[in-house]
Parts: sequence; structure tokens; C-alpha cells
Amino acid sequence: MYCIVDIETTGNSIKGNKITEISIFKYDGHDIVDEFTSLVDPECEIPYFITRLTGIDNDTVRNAPTIAEIADTILKITEGTIFVAHSVNFDYNIIKNELRNIGRDFIRKKLCTVRLSRKLIPGYHSYSLGKLCSALGIPLTDRHRARGDAHATTLLFGKLIRTDGADKVFKTFLNARSQEATLPASLPREAFEKIPATAGVYYFKDAKGKIIYVGKAINLKKRVLGHFYDKSTKEVLLCAETADIAFELSGSELMALLMESAAIKHHYPAYNRAQKKRIQPYGIFAYEDRSGILHLAFNKLKMAPDALVTFYNPTDCRLYLEQICGTFGLCPKYCHLQENVQTCSHFRVDSCAGICRDSEPISDYNAKVALAIDYMGSEKEDFIIKEKGRHIDEEAFILVRNNVYSGYGFIEKETGLNSYADLEAFVVPQKNNVETESIIKSYLNRNPHNKIMTLHERLLEENQL
Repeated sequence: MYCIVDIETTGNSIKGNKITEISIFKYDGHDIVDEFTSLVDPECEIPYFITRLTGIDNDTVRNAPTIAEIADTILKITEGTIFVAHSVNFDYNIIKNELRNIGRDFIRKKLCTVRLSRKLIPGYHSYSLGKLCSALGIPLTDRHRARGDAHATTLLFGKLIRTDGADKVFKTFLNARSQEATLPASLPREAFEKIPATAGVYYFKDAKGKIIYVGKAINLKKRVLGHFYDKSTKEVLLCAETADIAFELSGSELMALLMESAAIKHHYPAYNRAQKKRIQPYGIFAYEDRSGILHLAFNKLKMAPDALVTFYNPTDCRLYLEQICGTFGLCPKYCHLQENVQTCSHFRVDSCAGICRDSEPISDYNAKVALAIDYMGSEKEDFIIKEKGRHIDEEAFILVRNNVYSGYGFIEKETGLNSYADLEAFVVPQKNNVETESIIKSYLNRNPHNKIMTLHERLLEENQL
């Protein structure tokens, strides 16, 4: 016995979504044997955009029963039946949440007519209820009202249940181990099955092939499945839009983190929140004025020629320059920590020996600036980080030049390397940013010795990666 269900809601969020109308058709596989349809008072305001879609407004439900008043009826009519809906997880989870909120349990086996249709009648461009009914000649009246949509879904289900091969498909879908009820309605099972249980990056795509979410994992299959079990509003909405999942292997968590960061900034997926903001980099640089005095200053990186040090906000630049001033006895005025002043008077830096007051020779001052520049340059280093490859005969590497992340690559273990140029041929160039710096710094803190060597030492030691 089946219960084909459709609901209309306030559309606020999954957990905050309140039912405004419910329709249930009890179906024995041949005939409708019972029906329950009712408006529902959501006990909250109905948004205008929902009223435009369904025609249900606050006045419509003013005298309707609450979910608590019809809970017994819902539980009784669905008892011992299989819960069926078009995109079943949406309807099922909202009803379950509503009943849970009033202290009632609701557990039923589920079938999704979207997934069943994709399996039993493949080849259609769209599996939305409206377009599917139009393609199959199923009458659909009162669209976006619970009874109209539930009745059309019942007629669709009747066609599916009598399609060749339906018995086998239904048994498979109802098998608790099949995960069919867990997978998003529009996601082909084959797309999930091909995901390996190894490290990498995964991409959720919508029906148009647009990437809507990027994630990384040590175990791709387990992590992706976790999205389907998560019933938070964001995850349910994400899964409702997911029609395909692609992936790239990384071999290790470090590689996955770097690949994920680059993919988020490139594709700007709708459901990713972190790492989407493009942070402006700033560079500290040196120049000589008309009087021959060397200055240190900072500006946006694209305006800072041959930047000595890079930061990601002006405050860090200023604090670093204050430290450099104090350490090397430089002038805050000529380090641009004070602008439009005749002589320096910085409240934290009092190390100036008088260059701004013409009491220190320019050559002496410039010599100190040169030492500061050398110091900033000495902090730069070329090195690689070696990691596991995507398979046993491969290694991965991350290349850092002048303390700036340059890219990553994969290389067969038996490949001989005799110079940096040999290594560079395998590098996939990447942009350095605050996230990649944080990822690499965190890795170095956890692995300070065994996997990090200067590029020169590495090539000399093994003549290869």
C-alpha cells in the first residue's frame, strides 16, 4: 500500500518551513482507496512570494486546523504504507519535522517519483512534475496546490508501477542498503557509485552543469554521502539542486585543501561560503626619492614594484614596517608611517637618528635601509613539500618560491630531475593568497622536518623527487 503525498509550505527554510496545505492519496497499486486533503494553519505569516505561487494567503488558512489537530489523521492514513512523493525527501522531512515539533514520531519507507522516473523512463530533458506530466499526457490541474500535485503524482506513480522492469526497480529502491531514498532526487545513482573512497576534491553540479558546491575529503564517497544525510536547510537545498557530481583525486589532504581553495575562487559556487572573498594583497617595496634617500612603503600589490614582503591588509603592513623601523633605526617618515610631516614623531617608533632633520648623512641612513632590505629578502626561501600521489607509483609536490606558493604537480616516482627547469615542467601554476598561505603554514607547523627541504638540497640529494 502506498500514500502519495504533496504539501504546500511557507517556504522559509527546511526546519522553519511550515505546512499550509497537505494532500494524501492512499493507493493500492490500482485504485485510490482513501484521501485526506486539508489546509493547515502554519501559525505564522505566509510570505507574499508563496501566496503568488500557490494562492494561499493568511486569510485562506485563518480557520484551518493546525498540524497538531490533524496529526492523528496523517499518522493513521499513512500507517503501514510506503510514503511516495515527487522529490520525496523534501515533503517527508518537512512532515517529519512538523510532527516531531509536537512530540509525534514519523517513520515510513520512502519512494521518490523523480528517481523512479529517471530509472524507469529515462531520456527526458526535465523530470519536474509539470514537464513530466506534460510529456506523458498526465492531466495536471491546480498546479502548486497540494491536491492537484498529489493527484498528478498518483497518476504518474500508476504509470511507473506498470512499466517494464518496475518490480525489480521498486525492490532495489526499497532495499535499506540501496541508499536510493537518501540520494538527491535528480542525481543518477551511477554518478554517486563512481565516486571513490580516496582523497580528493568533489564538485556538486546543477541540471545545467554549473558547479554549485566544491568540497574536499580524505574519503570522497563517505563525505559526499554525509551531505545527503545532513538535514540542515543549506544541505537539503543543495541536494535538491544537485544533478551530477564530479571529482578529482588529490592523493593527500594537503593537496585536496589547495585544490579546493583554487576551485572555490575560480568557480565561485553558490553554496560555498568560505574562501569566496577576494582579499586584496599588499606589498612592501623600496624606492629612492630625488634627494637620494631610500624609502620603504606599502601599496596594493599590483602597484608595488618588486614587493619585498606581501601581506593581506594595510594594518599588517604598518605593524611590520614599525618593527623594521625599530630594528634597523629607520625613520617613520621615510617608511611612510607618518605622512605630510616635516620631521617624524611616531608614538611607537623613536629610533630615527635624524635623517628627517638633516642631522644624519644620507649614505649612513641608506646603508641601514639596505640592511633592512637584505633582512626582508633573507626571509624568502625556495622549497618543496612532497606528498603522496594519486596512486602508488606517483608522488605529489607543492612548490614554494620566495615563500610564495607557486603551484603543485604530480610526477611518476621514476622520473629523473636534474634542475629546477625539469621540475617546473610538471607544475600546475596557482595563485598565492591568504588561504593558501594559511594552509601551507599550518602544514609546516605539523610537519616541520621530514617532508620539507629546500629545492636545491632536494635535487642534489636524490637527483629526483
